[in-house]
Amino acid sequence: MSPYQKPHMLERDSLGRLVLIDAGGNRNVGVYPVRAFPITAPGAGISLIDQSGKELCWFDDVGAIPEAELGLIEEEMAAREFMPVIEKIIKVSTFATPSIWDIETDRGPTRIRLKGEEDIRRIAGNTLLIADSNGLQFLIKDSTQLDKVSKKLLDRFR
Repeated sequence: MSPYQKPHMLERDSLGRLVLIDAGGNRNVGVYPVRAFPITAPGAGISLIDQSGKELCWFDDVGAIPEAELGLIEEEMAAREFMPVIEKIIKVSTFATPSIWDIETDRGPTRIRLKGEEDIRRIAGNTLLIADSNGLQFLIKDSTQLDKVSKKLLDRFR
């Protein structure tokens, strides 16, 4: 099967692994989806990869994936992708680094430690990626959409 053809069928096996059955009936066990542009264009470009990292299938657009298969792909990506979105910056311990930030994310409140200003990176436009001292990545989708207090606190570090 060419890596650019749609799979014949996608299913889960009894162990919960994703299985791609190609047009020739070959079962590829343990495949996983990878987004081409997970932050800037999450709906564009998804690849199904085997356990050795070989691309088995490519979708230019999420809309091209049949609904049942898309459900399995989204379940798998939700289990693999973990990038909380910062919705609000409550307070920072100091405007020098390192500093402790109390934040609200889409997964609830938390506290992160920012080692240095270089841990705040602009990805595209107003999208920011913040790495805490433990290596976790936090996303601010659009810094202009934060509340006034959050923007003021963030501006002290950029």
